[in-house]
Amino acid sequence: MSRKLAAEFLGTFWLVFGGCGAVVLAAAFPQIGIGLLGVSLTFGLTVLTMAYAIGHISGCHLNPAVSLGLVAACRFCAVEAPGYIAAQLIGAIAAAFLLYLVASGQPGWDLAAKGLAANGFGDASPGRYPLVAGLVIEVTMTFFFALVILGATAARAPAGFAGLAIGLCLTLIHLISIPITNTSFNPARSTGPALAVGGLALQQLWVFWVAPIAGALAAGLLHRWLSAEEASDMADTSAAPRRAAASPDEALAPMLAREPR
Repeated sequence: MSRKLAAEFLGTFWLVFGGCGAVVLAAAFPQIGIGLLGVSLTFGLTVLTMAYAIGHISGCHLNPAVSLGLVAACRFCAVEAPGYIAAQLIGAIAAAFLLYLVASGQPGWDLAAKGLAANGFGDASPGRYPLVAGLVIEVTMTFFFALVILGATAARAPAGFAGLAIGLCLTLIHLISIPITNTSFNPARSTGPALAVGGLALQQLWVFWVAPIAGALAAGLLHRWLSAEEASDMADTSAAPRRAAASPDEALAPMLAREPR
């Protein structure tokens, strides 16, 4: 469990430091700024790279909403979820404050004016979108993101491509929703910058817990229903060899065949 939590800490740190770092340090850099497209791609790349780096260790959740969505889909143990969420939060907070340390080294840089890619609505929204728009986009985007994760990592999904599908989905989500809320879909990603910035970002943080979790839970429950027949088919398939080996002699035959002569 300690290895899983360490992996979640590192993965979430990389997501927040890389993605938010692209916003703070590179998005509007004079002449060669990467812009909205570059920021969207950067967030996708952080998850893509971590999916292959730590996916085999912890599952690469990097997001409290994803962990809870997996619980709702019966794909993750509920007992482990609090530890995962704590590790994700610590990783996000550490990344936000390290990013603040780096960004503040630029002459004339001001936290109040520049921010740390915090999420928000109303006056804190890049496009001045209201609360309702923020709630709708966060629930919807997280719902589809969790659905892609659950589908791409299902037993019958093509092996080895889950990280690519998830990373590209995250890029797509950012391309759609950055102007509305600066794109959260992830309570940990929102909490780190909000704690560093304070003020309005901290006051509006509740939205970026409630909406992503609601969307992920809905996706988890829907996936559970959609994949019920698949789970039943797999259970029947795995039960067939046991029925065929009903005879004690037949059941022991494979073991006897491996005995040294």
